[in-house]
Amino acid sequence: MNPVHGRSDDLFPDAAGSAPYPVAAAAHGPAETTVTAEPAFRTVPASVDAPSPGSPPSTAPDPAIHCRDLVRIYTAEGIEVQALQGVDLTVTRGELLAVIGVSGSGKSTLMTVLSGLDTATAGSAVVAGHDLMRMTRAQRVRYQRDVVGFVWQQASRNLLPYLTAAENVAMVLGLAGRSGRRARIYELLDLLGVADCADRRPEQMSGGQQQRAAVAVALANEPELLLADEPTGELDEASTAAVLEAIRRMNEDLGVTTVVVTHDPEVASHVRRTVHIRDGRIATETMRRTEVGPDGRPVRIAEEFTVLDRLGRMQIPQDLTESLDLKHRVRLTRSSDHLGVWPQRQGWEEQQ
Repeated sequence: MNPVHGRSDDLFPDAAGSAPYPVAAAAHGPAETTVTAEPAFRTVPASVDAPSPGSPPSTAPDPAIHCRDLVRIYTAEGIEVQALQGVDLTVTRGELLAVIGVSGSGKSTLMTVLSGLDTATAGSAVVAGHDLMRMTRAQRVRYQRDVVGFVWQQASRNLLPYLTAAENVAMVLGLAGRSGRRARIYELLDLLGVADCADRRPEQMSGGQQQRAAVAVALANEPELLLADEPTGELDEASTAAVLEAIRRMNEDLGVTTVVVTHDPEVASHVRRTVHIRDGRIATETMRRTEVGPDGRPVRIAEEFTVLDRLGRMQIPQDLTESLDLKHRVRLTRSSDHLGVWPQRQGWEEQQ
């Protein structure tokens, strides 16, 4: 039976009879205009897994996401597939992070583990203080309801087709036993740029509008973590830009830790940190910052880092291995301030 008939006002109790619901203030301002500069060099960061001997205790807040040696193995018809092969990942609270990888790289598996929809085979995963490896079934349900918000690629999985955008948000608040005050609902829709779609059903909205409304629904319960799995996978270029800009603005205004999983490189221009996953491991990270250029205009600087795990292993980006003909064995040379990686010298192959 359709739970909603007639006016959408039925879903909005009168403010006088509603419990107060805190709403984060949204400050809308013009987007920053930057010039992108992509340097053609890579560096290897030092390990940050453990403090140096004698260092004072850290006073930094606990990270929103902390994964160590995360492994996920699937078994089908006697064949094992290692979707995640020892992932180490730390995400600070309030960060906006993009996880990029080709199909089959393990990025979607990482997403389902973080969302509580799947359980890793080994390793550790702590999200907002919740140990995902030790949750009971009841704890997992509460985690998915109160701690994490999720946006699927397919709009049909995010919105009920017979409800308007406002009714979809109100329904989530109602199921959680929270007041569906009009102010909270329209605050979210306005923040995501779809306030004009409040009284429209999904079929009356564009794909980009549906996904932005889906983000509003995912934020209804004030989650500590928002996960978006390929949110722009079915959108055109203009709609993709609108959705990503809405997510960036939401992250800045509400401070909700946000992880976007995608294969779309366009996402990179909207985040400060991009994690590239390959063959079930974190291969590289790209960090972006804004500096003032010689002409006084802001310039966007990007640096790509090869990730070093706790055992000293790293993945050299494929474009470098191909261009430098790095195969099977490589030579390492040590200098005072860097490490050199060289192709195997000719002549050694014939002697093996």
